[in-house]
Amino acid sequence: MNAEALRPPPLPYNPKMLRWAREWRGRTVEESAERIGVPRERVHAWERGDERPTVAMARKLADFYGRSFMEFFYDEEPKIVESGLVPDYRIHKGASDPRANREILEIQHWAELQRINALDLYEDIQEEVPNFPFDLWASVNEDVEIYAQAARKALSFPFAAQRAMKYKDTQDLPNVLRARMESVGVLVLRENALTKFEVSGLTIVQLPLPIIVYAAEAPARSAFTLLHEFAHIVLRESAISGPDRERHGLSHQGKVERWCDKFAAAFLVPRSALEDLRGPPPQKPWDEINDVTLSAIAKHFKVSQHAMLIRLVDLKYIEPDFYWKVMRPKFLAEERMWKSRGISKIWASRVWNQLGHTYTGLVLEALGTGKIQSHQAQAFLGIKNPVHLTTIRQEFGGA
Repeated sequence: MNAEALRPPPLPYNPKMLRWAREWRGRTVEESAERIGVPRERVHAWERGDERPTVAMARKLADFYGRSFMEFFYDEEPKIVESGLVPDYRIHKGASDPRANREILEIQHWAELQRINALDLYEDIQEEVPNFPFDLWASVNEDVEIYAQAARKALSFPFAAQRAMKYKDTQDLPNVLRARMESVGVLVLRENALTKFEVSGLTIVQLPLPIIVYAAEAPARSAFTLLHEFAHIVLRESAISGPDRERHGLSHQGKVERWCDKFAAAFLVPRSALEDLRGPPPQKPWDEINDVTLSAIAKHFKVSQHAMLIRLVDLKYIEPDFYWKVMRPKFLAEERMWKSRGISKIWASRVWNQLGHTYTGLVLEALGTGKIQSHQAQAFLGIKNPVHLTTIRQEFGGA
């Protein structure tokens, strides 16, 4: 019997389903071909039914499209009931791009899954889930100054602790804020892919354990973003936020974004501390401020010049036009040019950067107390190699 006779018959893929799955996920033919290492003509041929992919290639496509391999054999498209995106507060061109929204929705679903995992782990180890401080609930009509200072108290992070940081160490401020937010029952995750879609942060207000997902930005910007997203929880407003904000928008979204920006600035630069340094606001706001002076004030408060100028405008030290027309475009351009150091090659650091200490600690505690097995811990942490789990346990002192 020849080799041809021994070869199994090709699997009966439905070419229409191959195309449907790709389009559902928002992938192009070129992206699909590049992912599995074939010419794009092959992908076209598979979707026409002229050729059929190997099982290995079809499984790679299913993973790439986020669909079940078995769906490639269906006669008709499955009926899918999906949760929608949280409200999109971005205002830049292309914010409603369907393909980008599909990608962001995947990140949202991933974040929601981590929350479910965390809640299960809290139950496994028989620990109470920290409750978000209900006395922080606010509305856009309430005084942002009061709530910013109340948040400092709730987070146990007095301004004196921020002021005591060395300026060169302020790149760690996002990690400090993240840890403080986790201590009051916020699941803080990081997903650098958000930057591809001009998203700086994503907040999902579900109780207990509301979620903040933030992107890779310059450290000073990350600190501001985290506080902006925290303010969304204070307002009980789930949202996708972008780096660009509306200037004079009267819409509800515009009011919310402005309140959240003011909250972040008021948290980082308390009014009383600014007045102690510079005196009360002038009777007439200054038309501008030079870079040297702005830099010096920003260094005093251990914040970025961008955050500092927002605060000076809010408190009427500086005319708004200087920020909106002169400095804001410059700040945004500089922030877009910032490049992170890339993905950490150290697995423990990589896992912590994405999942945070609280989530990682829950997994390791459940593993250490025998509530879950090693393979379950790997699944919770999104790792496949058992060696990486050992490294993480050693790094976190759980070995």
